[in-house]
Amino acid sequence: MTELIIPKDYDPRLSIRETEAAIRYIRETFQDEFGKELNLQRMSAPMFVEKSTGLNDNLNGVEKPVSFTMKSLPDETIEIVHSLAKWKRLALKRYGFGMHEGLYTNMNAIRKDEELDNFHSIYVDQWDWEKVIAKEERTEETLKATVRKIFKVIKHMEHEVWYKFPQAVYHLPDEIHFVTTQELEDRWPDLTPMEREERIAKELGCVFVMKIGDKLKRSGKPHDGRAPDYDDWALNGDIIFWYEPLQRKLEISSMGIRVSPESMKYQLEQAGAVDREQLPFHKMLLNGELPYTIGGGIGQSRLCMLLLGKAHVGEVQASIWPEEMREKCAAAGIQLL
Repeated sequence: MTELIIPKDYDPRLSIRETEAAIRYIRETFQDEFGKELNLQRMSAPMFVEKSTGLNDNLNGVEKPVSFTMKSLPDETIEIVHSLAKWKRLALKRYGFGMHEGLYTNMNAIRKDEELDNFHSIYVDQWDWEKVIAKEERTEETLKATVRKIFKVIKHMEHEVWYKFPQAVYHLPDEIHFVTTQELEDRWPDLTPMEREERIAKELGCVFVMKIGDKLKRSGKPHDGRAPDYDDWALNGDIIFWYEPLQRKLEISSMGIRVSPESMKYQLEQAGAVDREQLPFHKMLLNGELPYTIGGGIGQSRLCMLLLGKAHVGEVQASIWPEEMREKCAAAGIQLL
């Protein structure tokens, strides 16, 4: 079993049924406010895609998707999505979204190779979103402005939850800060990337860690893995909160301005994945047939966990956990669904 943090004298504050009511309230309220703030329309999305399309997200390149074959397409491998990063951009074109319009969807996935702990489950549930922008808006200013809007909605949700469940709400910082992965390496060269994120999150409360995927100057290694064919590594990042109940950082969102034909070509070369240029999605992008976009994902269970001060993601989603983990959580008053 991977690391499990048991907070001292843990009090879940809400019963399981009260927690379920809070989960429903948070999910329904957040998606409505988030959609209005970013001008996004809710759309239906697939749970699985054909492998041959190249639409699935390969995450860090080592996680294997759950796959199967279907009776009507015996020669095609079907993969349960890891995320909808590429599908969303294609959908914006197919469905005729205009400038500064976008979509969001409920994305459910299985990541069977995930290391389980308080924050990580093999079941992933998030709001995946994507929005059309102009080529000249592919800037750091656009990225930061969008991050601030997302933080604003999350912060407003704190007040909404406090009104409905005052005994349970976890209080968030009043602002979000910005830092690049290179600045973190320059400041703490002897720490690992994840240790640097822990330090800066504890120091600032909430931070957007920018520029993930390309090699850093000192180590010559990326801060963290990021697929080369959706985020632009120079214009992306993660929203991270310092989470007092567990004394750990908690990542809520991974997002960014998406690759241009030029940046994807560079990133595929850096990742040793030039062969992907022959896949249908990648051909369309390189031929300039897809809109310029910004997008990302926001963890639904993680947001519920954050706002309700829960000790384990299993308190806000139903998944599968090792028996040893279940026993330790039960002994500590952590109510896994």
